[in-house]
Amino acid sequence: MKTAISMELIKTINNGVCELKMNRPAVFNSFNRKMALDLQVALDDCKKDNTIRAIVLIGEGKAFCAGQDLAEATNPDGPELQSIVKEHYNPIILRLRNIEKPVIAAVNGVAAGAGANIALACDIVIAKRSASFIQAFSKIGLIPDSGGTYILPRLVGMQKALALMMTGDKVMADDAEAMNMIYKSVDDEDFVDFVNGFATKIAQMPTRGLGLTKKAVNAGIWNDLSTQLDIEEKLQTEAGATYDFKEGVNAFLEKRKPIFKGE
Repeated sequence: MKTAISMELIKTINNGVCELKMNRPAVFNSFNRKMALDLQVALDDCKKDNTIRAIVLIGEGKAFCAGQDLAEATNPDGPELQSIVKEHYNPIILRLRNIEKPVIAAVNGVAAGAGANIALACDIVIAKRSASFIQAFSKIGLIPDSGGTYILPRLVGMQKALALMMTGDKVMADDAEAMNMIYKSVDDEDFVDFVNGFATKIAQMPTRGLGLTKKAVNAGIWNDLSTQLDIEEKLQTEAGATYDFKEGVNAFLEKRKPIFKGE
């Protein structure tokens, strides 16, 4: 295990899993500029580090992330709203979607505003049963950012997404799972063990193949069938050239458990 700590973000690597913990619990892990930039750097480091085969994003304390720190956003000496969206959140969302490694949002408490949409931009969302998701933007006269208007309608449908965005209603984890907003809601007392076990399992899988799967799904959001079939052909050929494909086939033929390297 090795741990790198900054005031706003705690980075821990263990058994191929990199946990990135947002660490501003006094303000429910709301983002200031420092934490946003730290998260971007940490995700870039995860992309380059071949020993990291899965990423977990979680919050310290009672909340996952309450979105933007409004004290910073309204500070005359702080960054302007346009800069916050352009320089803080947009780069985070693009990194989460484009990194070719599995990214798991472990939602340990309330995820509101940009915090909710950052969670939903991850590949897999696991939430405590007591956790909640709130599109809080309408409560202060803003629109959803951090990819919310793009991702949420694709998860739950346009009408439900618009209703949640316009009302700012709280969605508890069980309801979020039922409407396909998230992958799974887990009892609070089982949450840590479940996330750790799930992330460790994912980190032992064929990482290159998982990354290429993510790349194909990203492309398939807009492609027609013919174009997507061509992309599948290209990426399948790429996956077929990996060590893990050969290991998987050999393990199947030899009737043993494969040992993937993520290569």
